[in-house]
Amino acid sequence: MAKPTVNINQAIRAREVRVVGADSEQLGIMSLQEALALAEARQLDLVEVSPTAVPPVCRIMDYGKFKYQQSKKLQEARKKQSHVQVKEVKLRPKTDEHDLMTKIKHVRRFIEEGNKAKVTLVFRGREITHLEFGSRALDRVAAELEDIAVVEFKPKMEGRSMFMIVAPKVKK
Repeated sequence: MAKPTVNINQAIRAREVRVVGADSEQLGIMSLQEALALAEARQLDLVEVSPTAVPPVCRIMDYGKFKYQQSKKLQEARKKQSHVQVKEVKLRPKTDEHDLMTKIKHVRRFIEEGNKAKVTLVFRGREITHLEFGSRALDRVAAELEDIAVVEFKPKMEGRSMFMIVAPKVKK
């Protein structure tokens, strides 16, 4: 990811700039040389904050401190992002009642953690001729989880397996 470059001091190419002081006070439009002299007198940098404006807006500030604050903002934004994973649970058409409830408990835990869950039902041999058993099992899973989850993808066949994806309900 390319970082946007900020022009500072001698790298600024405009002839005239609108200068903003360190305390956000407007110092007005002046030539680049005057602005650089003003920044140097305060022992700070002249940083171009809005190069597309006419004339470009430059702020007198400590560039090192500015870079540090920008990196902290970026870190904070990354920290607040949530990563949703898709967890998978596999079933068979002839999965017994207790085993099915155990698998549903696993899916419930995944959903409560904020992840999505893919419930896959694998058919073996001649089981593929009885798709209704598979769809019945997936409907049962959906019914058991309807209080905390919503079916994102309805049951769908893919090769010798049928799957659906459930996601957490959005909180209001």
